[in-house]
Amino acid sequence: MRILGMDIGTKRIGIAMSDELLITAQALRTLERSTPEKDMEKINELIAAYSVREIVIGLPLHMNGTETPKTREVKEFAEFLKAHSTGGLPVTMWDERLTSVQAEKILLEADTSRRRRRAVIDNVAAQLMLQSYLDRKGAQ
Repeated sequence: MRILGMDIGTKRIGIAMSDELLITAQALRTLERSTPEKDMEKINELIAAYSVREIVIGLPLHMNGTETPKTREVKEFAEFLKAHSTGGLPVTMWDERLTSVQAEKILLEADTSRRRRRAVIDNVAAQLMLQSYLDRKGAQ
């Protein structure tokens, strides 16, 4: 059983997956957004293929911890996931502050081209967010 991490954007959804021991997170892929139903179909395929038991979604917050305009949209998507995921999986919201900044820095240090960075930044951000969640969960 694995945990699926998601960085929800307007145009793309970054996807990361835990290992089976719930120790590490790996960037998996980026889904191009379509309709909520088509997005859910793709997500349910991943849930089945990887035996996912939980979904963790990055919660966009301001640096001071208050909600951003994007927060409400992500919360609504999380509710949609809860209602439509295969098996009615639990959905956890997790603070994603600075994950996109960290992902950009990692990709710049790896000398990744601008075009390639744009294509993978969402799933790298999802990986960082999910790894943070796994680290906290393992420390408890």
